[in-house]
Amino acid sequence: LSADPARQLIGDDEHGWSDDGVFNIEGGCYAKVINLNPQSEPEIWRTTRQFGTILENVIMNPVTRRLDLGDNSLTENTRAAYPLQFIPNYKPDSKGGHAANVIMLTCDAFGVLPPLSILSPEQAEYYFLLGYTAKVAGTEQGVTKPTATFSACFGLPFMPLPPAVYGKLLKAKLKEHNTRIWLMNTGWSGGEYGVGKRMSIEHTRALLHAALDGKLDDVEREQHPIFNLSMPKSCPDVPPSVLNPENTWADKDAYKKAAENLAKMCKEAFKKFEKDVDEAVIKSGPF
Repeated sequence: LSADPARQLIGDDEHGWSDDGVFNIEGGCYAKVINLNPQSEPEIWRTTRQFGTILENVIMNPVTRRLDLGDNSLTENTRAAYPLQFIPNYKPDSKGGHAANVIMLTCDAFGVLPPLSILSPEQAEYYFLLGYTAKVAGTEQGVTKPTATFSACFGLPFMPLPPAVYGKLLKAKLKEHNTRIWLMNTGWSGGEYGVGKRMSIEHTRALLHAALDGKLDDVEREQHPIFNLSMPKSCPDVPPSVLNPENTWADKDAYKKAAENLAKMCKEAFKKFEKDVDEAVIKSGPF
């Protein structure tokens, strides 16, 4: 999602937010390339053909020397590392102004989170500290089924101070600059991993563009009855049926059970932060 022809690229990971604005502290990108094709991801696909890109776990035909980006015989977790300047519209100074929008990404392999939710500052602090995503089979050794993982601030190993410090800093920045914040799920829809399907990259991009362009500011919303999230009921170029995850499941009882199970895990994982946050932050999480 960071490589988008419509926007200049500051970086795809490891950003800071200072009194002068957002900046990147890396000089390159690290992209997953399994099943990558030039139609849906032309910029990243092109880097896999450029001298200087480092490929990990990618299979090359020993005779023709051609890459097979669809080959997952080693792992689903195939990667490309390449310099930032390999993306045509990169920003050389890797700096931007203050954020008008912040999008937190999660990959929900249980298929129960909405594809896009708008968060309050309190919810931003909650979900930032929670750092929920899911591991799926093939991404790590020993992972054979969807497994919830909670990494505070979406990067706990890189945080030298207690996570609550960063949560409060984020909330303060959001309020100071009147920044809109979104939770975007790029995981599964219509069922968990192995049953449902991965979110369409076209739908995800359409949701992202609509959010950044302000096209979702005034649309009608509905509240998720379990996760307490505000979901848009319409978005340009996205079928309304996919915006509420329950609608994508054939078995509504199974959806409710799966959603309640994840909500329970989220609340349990957040307990260690409750002493460090305001009551409003605690109440902003799942019901």
